[in-house]
Amino acid sequence: MNNLAIEVKNINVKYKFVKSMNIKQELIKMIKRKKETRTKEVWALKNLSFSIKRGSNVGIIGSNGSGKTTLLKTIASIFQPDSGEICVHENSISLLTLGAGFQPELSGYENIYLNGLILGFTKEQIDAKREEIIEFSGIGDFIYSPIRTYSSGMKTRLAFSIACHIEPDILLIDEVLGVGDESFRQKSNEKLKELIDHDRTVIMVSHSLPALQELCDELIWIEKGVLKEYGDTETVLNHYKEYMNNLRRK
Repeated sequence: MNNLAIEVKNINVKYKFVKSMNIKQELIKMIKRKKETRTKEVWALKNLSFSIKRGSNVGIIGSNGSGKTTLLKTIASIFQPDSGEICVHENSISLLTLGAGFQPELSGYENIYLNGLILGFTKEQIDAKREEIIEFSGIGDFIYSPIRTYSSGMKTRLAFSIACHIEPDILLIDEVLGVGDESFRQKSNEKLKELIDHDRTVIMVSHSLPALQELCDELIWIEKGVLKEYGDTETVLNHYKEYMNNLRRK
């Protein structure tokens, strides 16, 4: 049990979509006093269970809308499951995604401290990493400008730099591989490999199958919120490619 970083136990997550009605429809409904269900429920994750060992490098694959990002956000406690349980056996966990956790009116400099404190690090620990974070992000004097003035690429570069240099026990990565110019892509890939080499638990979602093949030891494959397969990268990837090829032929 002590060698586990994360345990996911029979989790279910649903979204509710509210049907919009125009003013005329609302008036007709009031006159006729009709009861109408305006909410549609969709299960994003269904009875998902798996465990991830400490120091594992795990990729999550699946077709669009399969629940990959929802799973990451649930592990990060951004979403709460409607049922089931997620046990995280580490002290710190960080979700790296486009601008996640940033306060737009604060500067990049201020957001470094905000993100670090949220992850449970002290001001002194953040002080020690601050200059490395700023230099690695490569955004220069924009670090003192409000986040709302940043491009999506700049936000991602800063988020990546914070997450990688603050170095949480568990790093969750959602579709940020390959962001930025060639120089930054090379830097970020090297930094990821460094984190992986230091026995940190890394879980990543990416549409780049070659990147997942290079960086991950295992893959979790989910389709329509259901766990299809969890195992070594080569085996799961081959089954996934075969599945997708069959879909294209239909």
